[in-house]
Amino acid sequence: MRRIIFEKLNNTRDLGGIETKDGSAIVRGKLIRSGRLGIGSEEDIERIGKMVSAVVDFRSDNERTETPDPEMPGVENIHIPIIDDLAAGVSRDQKSDREAFMMLANDPEGSMQYMCRTYEGFVTSDSARRGYRQFVDLLLEGRDNAVLWHCTAGKDRAGFATVIVLEMLGVDRETIIQNYLRTNDLIEDDINGMVGMFFKVTGSGDQNTERALRYMFSARREYIDAAYASIERNYGSFREFLIDGLGLTEEDISKMREMYLEHGTPCSNCE
Repeated sequence: MRRIIFEKLNNTRDLGGIETKDGSAIVRGKLIRSGRLGIGSEEDIERIGKMVSAVVDFRSDNERTETPDPEMPGVENIHIPIIDDLAAGVSRDQKSDREAFMMLANDPEGSMQYMCRTYEGFVTSDSARRGYRQFVDLLLEGRDNAVLWHCTAGKDRAGFATVIVLEMLGVDRETIIQNYLRTNDLIEDDINGMVGMFFKVTGSGDQNTERALRYMFSARREYIDAAYASIERNYGSFREFLIDGLGLTEEDISKMREMYLEHGTPCSNCE
């Protein structure tokens, strides 16, 4: 769980160095998760361009229009939308944010249940599974430099993509969940800003409202647990989800491990 230090891209992490259950470690500089890149400084984007060969964007068309990914010479930009354009709390274009506030801002338990259903949808939705299969196929192609994947905050769509990668590589579940929850520390300022913006725009707000908003815009164990529970209900195990849900093969899983596992080495630019 190593964050790469940038000026503005706070939730950008190299999966390299994470250990697997058999004592191997993920290769450094090949698998990077992030949030939207369009908020990065010029220096951030220049550095990203030197690190990656491909950027996978899981966002909706609306999100991409509002905050486009920067063009980087020699970097392939691949759009793999995971959910419909409108998904409160997950799709983060302006329309979705307004809908999120209208639907859920005064209902903390409703907000949590909504997000749990969204994570279940990553498992049960045909379009989401097709998107994640396309993402895995891209990783299996291999690149000279890293593949970076992101959504907007880097917690939900990109977060579940990271779960798939780490499960394929044989990382234990608690480490995977802690990697997912680490997002909260890295986007805390963004979450505070969203809550503050709502109170400013509406001129009102209370503890109930703040809880509801934080449920929508945070990574919570309940959400990732809901995805795992959905996998177990529908497929029996994560491995069966990979095979029957995503249509991968045992050879694909073995190839992923051959490509991205080794003994770890220190990272000089991570924390």
